[in-house]
Amino acid sequence: MVTGQKENIKNQAAEEKHIAKNVMEELVTEEINKQLKRYPRKVAKFINQVEVFTYALNRLPPLYASSHKGLNRQKIRGKAELQIKITRTVREGIKQVQNDLIRISNPLTTELNSVERELAEAQEALQELSIFFPTKNVSWKNINKIVKPILVRLNEKHKRSLNSRQDELAGWDANVPNR
Repeated sequence: MVTGQKENIKNQAAEEKHIAKNVMEELVTEEINKQLKRYPRKVAKFINQVEVFTYALNRLPPLYASSHKGLNRQKIRGKAELQIKITRTVREGIKQVQNDLIRISNPLTTELNSVERELAEAQEALQELSIFFPTKNVSWKNINKIVKPILVRLNEKHKRSLNSRQDELAGWDANVPNR
C-alpha cells in the first residue's frame, strides 16, 4: 500500500474515532495468563510477558476487526481454528524467554503507553475529586455541567467579597483624619 494511502486511512480513522483491533493480541494475552498460572509465582515473575507476547504474535496470523460484529467473529474463529496453535506458540515463547532469563533488553516504549497512562491517571483523579461534588456520578462527559455552576457561584461569591472589602477600605479611608 502506498504511504499516502496509509496516511489517508489513519486520518479517516482518527477523525471518525474508528479503530482496527488485532483480536490475536487478546487471545495471546489470555493464553499467556492461563499458562503462567501453572508456574510457581517465583518463576512466573521472572518471565518477561511482553517478550512472550511478541514471540507469539510474530508466529501467529493477525485477526483484525473494525466492528463489534467482526470482533466477535474473529474471537470465535481464533478460538475454533487457532487455539491449539496459540497454546503451542505461547508455550514455545515462554520456553525461549526462560532459556534466556539473563538477556538484557532495552524495551520499547510508545507515546500510546504514555497517553494510556495519562488517561488512567486523569480518570483516577476524577474519581478522587468526585467526593467533593454534589452528585457522585461524575464522568468526563458530565464534568463540565457539574463544575461550571460551582465555579460560577464561587466567582460571584469572590466578587461580592472583593466589593465588600473595597467598601470597607473606602469607609476606612473616609474615617481617617486629614493630616
